[in-house]
Amino acid sequence: MEVTVTAYNSVHWQTEGNPTVTAWGDTLREGMRCIAVSRDLIPLGLDHDKEVVIEGLPGTFLVKDKMHRRFKRHIDLYMGEDVAGAREWGRKRRVIRFKVPLPADSLQIPETP
Repeated sequence: MEVTVTAYNSVHWQTEGNPTVTAWGDTLREGMRCIAVSRDLIPLGLDHDKEVVIEGLPGTFLVKDKMHRRFKRHIDLYMGEDVAGAREWGRKRRVIRFKVPLPADSLQIPETP
């Protein structure tokens, strides 16, 4: 899935309330590999603690935060207090990959006569 990717920081002027506490209640720490997701992506499977691969970046990131409702098909990379790094990242389009669980009823084997 292609999304817009920006970056955010644990600074008061970029967040609501405590800048190290996420919308899901997790505490962010410098060096964590996590992202915030736009709320329209949550029903598609990008829920809390989901592992995500971002095209062009090594390793995986965990979904730990939610973005404001105005954002659509958008993720935010967490960059701790590195405001310059977040500005340098800017705005990019990237393909992200994540596993989506199958619905429970899709695992049922139909009975044969």
